[in-house]
Amino acid sequence: MIRRPDISTRHARAAPRARATSLHVMAVALALACSHAHADEPRSAFRPCIDPSNLPFANEHGDGFENRIAELFAQKLGLPVKSYAFPQRMNFIRNTLRYRLPGEDYRCDVVMSLPVGFEQAAATKPYYRSTYALVYPKGKGLDSIRSGNDLFALPPDVRNRLRIGIYDKSPASQWLVKHGMEAQAKPYPILSPDPDNSPGDIIEKDLVQGKIDAVVVWGPIAGFYAKRVRDTPLAVVPLVSEPGVKFDYAIAMGVRFGEAEWKATIEKLIADNQGAIEGILRDYGVPLVDEHGQPIAQGTSRR
Repeated sequence: MIRRPDISTRHARAAPRARATSLHVMAVALALACSHAHADEPRSAFRPCIDPSNLPFANEHGDGFENRIAELFAQKLGLPVKSYAFPQRMNFIRNTLRYRLPGEDYRCDVVMSLPVGFEQAAATKPYYRSTYALVYPKGKGLDSIRSGNDLFALPPDVRNRLRIGIYDKSPASQWLVKHGMEAQAKPYPILSPDPDNSPGDIIEKDLVQGKIDAVVVWGPIAGFYAKRVRDTPLAVVPLVSEPGVKFDYAIAMGVRFGEAEWKATIEKLIADNQGAIEGILRDYGVPLVDEHGQPIAQGTSRR
């Protein structure tokens, strides 16, 4: 947290701070000038920054929807795809989009998914909106649940026996606490040190094996892994935001600050190929919602 200086020290620090600010402005101006120069250079490849093992989003084998969209954009530009992979843990932007050694080029030019409002990159206009979803196995006593409110309307003896898997520090934990169901929550760490750990393990392993009764996860993870499970039919219930709990988010792409021309190119690709992008997302089971967080039926335009 930034601490405000007290009155006695504020004026004493003003002059050094002014000099530091001037130097900072000069450095930023120089960085922007370099960025503009890079942005104007012809591109020899479409170079997305991806995670090497993070389905349904991306992997190094090209199996994710980010990979598919990158291939679509590269085809439209007449360029090959050249991905740069780095685990999407902490400092992903610094180690991918903004990573460059002296005398070398950047490793990649576009992050394929980041939330609108993200401050470490210049975000494009959003290309999809999704929401958190509740996933449960069909035929196990929860089939009456068609919305979040239906969960809380279950008989108390049924509701109190539930074990609901959630990732810690997610809207799901806030939601269960708000409705008095924190005792039913089984938290999982949102970041795992194991590179082989998949965000879908909570569904493919623990939910399917009966270690938990339901999960609440980000929509693309919910839809993809529920669709991939073959031997246990799973229901996916998109959740609607409510006061104090935001479930739905708009997702954009991101480029380096100062590369306005490249950002405009990406935004045009998004606009011109929105139908194809939505088709790819549907293939991966991504639940799509409108700007009000309401589910969009397949075949309905979101624009």
